[in-house]
Amino acid sequence: MMSSLNALAVLIEKAMSNNTSGSATLNLLHSQAKAMAGDSAVRSLLEKMTDCASAAYLRMLERWVYEGVIDDPYGEFFIAENKSLQKESLTQDYDAKYWQQRYSLKDGIPSFLNNVAATILTTGKYLNVMRECGHNVQVSLSENSKLTSFGSNHQYLECIKSAYDFASGELLTLMKDKYDLIGKLRSLKRYLLLDQGDFLVHFMDIAREELTKKPEDISVEKLQSLVDIALRSTAAASDPSHEDLTCCVERSSLLKKLTSLKDLDCAYSSDKLAAADVDQPMTLNITGLETFCLGYKIPWPLSLVISRKALTKYQLIFRLLFHCKHVSRQLCQAWQIQQGFRSVKILGTPILRSSILCRSMLKFVNSLLHYLTFEVLEPNWHSMHGRLQTARSIDEVIQIHDFFLQKCLKECLLLLPELLMKVEKLKALCLQYATSIQLLIPSIEVAAAESKSKSGSSRARAKRSQDRDEQLKLASENVVMSQSILKFESEFNAELQSLVPTLSKSSQAEPYLTHLAQCILGV
Repeated sequence: MMSSLNALAVLIEKAMSNNTSGSATLNLLHSQAKAMAGDSAVRSLLEKMTDCASAAYLRMLERWVYEGVIDDPYGEFFIAENKSLQKESLTQDYDAKYWQQRYSLKDGIPSFLNNVAATILTTGKYLNVMRECGHNVQVSLSENSKLTSFGSNHQYLECIKSAYDFASGELLTLMKDKYDLIGKLRSLKRYLLLDQGDFLVHFMDIAREELTKKPEDISVEKLQSLVDIALRSTAAASDPSHEDLTCCVERSSLLKKLTSLKDLDCAYSSDKLAAADVDQPMTLNITGLETFCLGYKIPWPLSLVISRKALTKYQLIFRLLFHCKHVSRQLCQAWQIQQGFRSVKILGTPILRSSILCRSMLKFVNSLLHYLTFEVLEPNWHSMHGRLQTARSIDEVIQIHDFFLQKCLKECLLLLPELLMKVEKLKALCLQYATSIQLLIPSIEVAAAESKSKSGSSRARAKRSQDRDEQLKLASENVVMSQSILKFESEFNAELQSLVPTLSKSSQAEPYLTHLAQCILGV
């Protein structure tokens, strides 16, 4: 009895001197029981006291891992809830910390739960998500699954693992089956990664007038109605998720947007942009074509995976692809205008030189689009899709999806400032050239009367044809146009040549850039 009383005296003295409570008391009891391993009677007494003292803590732990509820009136549990963080922030705030900080670990974790504390936290988080979805979670509780003690047989660890496996599997099934997570991700690929070609072409045609305005003059409501029209009149109408598609107009260029996102793993700065003189002309002449962006309505709980931050990354890629498509279309129009000169002898004239330059620019832009679509987005998407099929928890799904977006941003050059600035400069030159061609070369009226009506004498038709040929000849000898084409050719070739060594140097550290280098070297 003396040794038992002595052990109790030591225990009480330590508890009083350190003013222990909650998990600290359990840790003290546990450590004292282990220290008395040589005295079975004293150890048995201390273990019994530990079991009795643990009963209330076990009830709190049970409610958390089986129901996702914190029942902690005295603040003794090691999981804290921050009620100020709401799930709505996931779709509104780029830096939302809901999933990381709504529930978090506090200090004072019982020593025998240290190794499974993160698992316990995650289990309750998963159950909370399902409860907030209105999903009735029924955990089958048997005698073996009840947390009776923190004894040496470690039965409580098996219970915690079983609870985690159940909660993780149930939530994953809910997200995939009821909320169609894979379908939503596929829909994002279809629209924001431009996998739905006919929709985009139709939209760019009908929205051209609105998109050429300054961002502050654009009616977002009108653009939204045009998006809806394009969706309904193309193959996209069969997609059940197309109604979730929205649109917006940013107030800054893509490069400026990248400087504002400080968490991205890149080194953009306003000073670098100013020094490169890339963003200056674009900022002055910026239109909806540079700032238009698609959005997407993401419901809870899919917002855990497709948060505001994830959607912003999709939009950065969309803006790059959309602008490349616009540049390509403008160059195609310039090319079509120059085809009017085929009936005139153009050898040795600026028109021939312009045609060659236009072809080189088109090849550059289309090579860039091919690289972005087929060398970056498609392979990475298929890799992510395969990994999602074998994911075992929502946290793993979030990690796989975030990795996919980060990899796409980097391989699309959006996290490589030096390369992206050069590409943007080349695109700006292509746009200036296409605009200049449309201004310098008069629009050629191809005898519309001949196709519309057979009336009119052959003499009149011959006169029209002669007038047109004369007009084409004068345009081909235009000195201003000749000087402009030479200037564009010189600048474009210089920029293209400066890109090659930069690509070659970067491709040693980033092998994926070898594909881009091969595409551009072909130009």
